[in-house]
Amino acid sequence: MTERTWGARPLQDGRWGFDIWAPAAKTVSLVLDGQERAMTGTDGWWSVQTSAAPGLAYSFRIDGTDRPDPAARAQVNGVDGPSLTVDAGGFDWRGDGAGDWAGRPFDEAVILEIHVGSFTPEGTFAAAAQRLPELASLGITMIELMPVSQFQGRWGWGYDGVLIRAPHPAYGTPDDMRAFVRAAQEQGIAVILDLVMNHFGPFGNYIPSYAPDFYSSVPTPWGDGIAFERAEVRGFFRQAALGWLDEYRLDGFRLDAVHQIRDGSEQHFMHELLHAIHAADRGRPIHLICEDERNLPDLRDAGYDAEWNDDWHNVLHVALTGETQGYYERYGDDPFADLAHTMARGQADEGQDKGDHGARGAPAGHLPWTAFINSNHTHDQIGNRPHGDRLLSLVGDDTGRVIHAALLLMPFTPMLFQGEEIGSTAPFPFFCDPPDDRMRDAVRKGRRKELGALGYDLSDMPDPCGPTAMDMACPYPAPDPDRAARWAALTRDLLTLRRGRIVPLLRTGDTGPGEVSRPCAKAFRARWGFAGGAIEMDLALGSPVGEALDRADFTLGNTATDPFAISVRITA
Repeated sequence: MTERTWGARPLQDGRWGFDIWAPAAKTVSLVLDGQERAMTGTDGWWSVQTSAAPGLAYSFRIDGTDRPDPAARAQVNGVDGPSLTVDAGGFDWRGDGAGDWAGRPFDEAVILEIHVGSFTPEGTFAAAAQRLPELASLGITMIELMPVSQFQGRWGWGYDGVLIRAPHPAYGTPDDMRAFVRAAQEQGIAVILDLVMNHFGPFGNYIPSYAPDFYSSVPTPWGDGIAFERAEVRGFFRQAALGWLDEYRLDGFRLDAVHQIRDGSEQHFMHELLHAIHAADRGRPIHLICEDERNLPDLRDAGYDAEWNDDWHNVLHVALTGETQGYYERYGDDPFADLAHTMARGQADEGQDKGDHGARGAPAGHLPWTAFINSNHTHDQIGNRPHGDRLLSLVGDDTGRVIHAALLLMPFTPMLFQGEEIGSTAPFPFFCDPPDDRMRDAVRKGRRKELGALGYDLSDMPDPCGPTAMDMACPYPAPDPDRAARWAALTRDLLTLRRGRIVPLLRTGDTGPGEVSRPCAKAFRARWGFAGGAIEMDLALGSPVGEALDRADFTLGNTATDPFAISVRITA
């Protein structure tokens, strides 16, 4: 049986198809450019084909009430109003050198996570594109866009989107986003999108009113659970993902919280999506990264490239700050031992029994090192603090430079957060824009209750619903240009070494788990072996290693005497 297509799509000779799944509706019609057209209903699907053109307003009139298209590519004005017909085929991808973009292999990935709204003072795709040459010159090879699916309100992190296929209009038009992707690829930078498929935002989501079967009875932490056991639902999200790839020439996805994508099976949908994406040859590799708090290797074994490895961040944070509140608690007993385990095998939790903390994960040391996305912080860890503090703000520049070097010179796939490449200490607090005072008050109270229960100091906490919360998150321009220049030079040197010496080693294949010893309680001597050589690292994170690594390719401080220092030797 041919799968039905969600939304509006151009056909041939000026005709378009319009389809929506509304099984609870008695009548559905299309309102196109002010004219109502009857739609035919079969098995909960409602369809019509008619003459249309790009840029026309349309809505689905469902039992007398006009609703936007849940698969809209753009809106006339906000998430509540009519949608707009958009033909992605009219965009000129030739540009100034990326017309034949062939992508980048994943072993070259150095990821920079950005939030378009706070990445520049302007908060637009067009402004973000102006910063790409500088990033490319440092050695950034991949941009990970935090979610851009349209949500209600003017500002937000993006994880409360309700129109999954429409770029948030505050950032620009669909063609503005395409132009950003083209500009990045012209600089040799791949672009992946953080795609949220596990829930919808609380404001402006109308699907429950005409398709209650879209949802399951088991909620997620962020909203109603989604019925991925239904073919119509799986088709909606699979078509959305394929549409982003093909209409925006993206290089892949980071898939948010896939442990909350539940379909009553061993993640049938995730395997189905993987196969659907790999079924087509797009002339470039498509990279697929998951966020999965279960710490299981299953999806990576099946063909997903990598997972966010929060273990690295969490144990590093506990080791350096001593904080053990919230999710840090399970690493509080011996964070330096956990850190050694993470360096040797990729992640700290591999199914070991941690007593009161329970068991989590499964062995993952057989995976390639690139299958672990390591970061010293992400939007999550920064933003879920009252003041949005970066780790660098907590530990200072001397320690910060050492862990920056360690992140970029280990064999794992490194990811930076916007501004980290220049040593930014700009906060990244939580921010959103609820539709009314009642909801704004609820958000404020909820944040204070949640964070207060963890023992945080809530004095001077930015208003999460105020526009200054997002404004203060922009890390550029740096307030101290000389300091930023020194950090940029360090990043450039590290990534030059990674590109020239470490990436070729990765391509020879690793020879098993790393070897990590602890000469002192807070010092590490690590070796990662490859068929073509090895990476050796002495890392002091509070106590000297005890002796210097000779013939090092990179040093920062003196690992024999300094409490915070790093030395790296690469052999081939």
